[in-house]
Amino acid sequence: MVVLMLENAKASLRGELTRWLLEPRAGVFVGSVSALVREKLWEKVCRASPEGGAMLLYRAQTEQGYRIETYGETQRKIVDMEGLQLVYVPKKGKHKWR
Repeated sequence: MVVLMLENAKASLRGELTRWLLEPRAGVFVGSVSALVREKLWEKVCRASPEGGAMLLYRAQTEQGYRIETYGETQRKIVDMEGLQLVYVPKKGKHKWR
């Protein structure tokens, strides 16, 4: 299972992703593709989103059972805490995690 979320994405990229994944909500894509297809789609998203941001979640052999990757500026950040990937929502004017 793959979940791909886009922020500030072009309509053409969203349309192209619907060839492989379902878009149940604007900018949110879900599907079941091979690791090779997932990697190729992620590369395409990263190349086509210079001003946007993206987050990819997929099944992996980790303690949590999945891995999260991000690209560009997203509203939520991923923080690694002793091997666990946690979501952090930065607040304006407050301390930011790296």
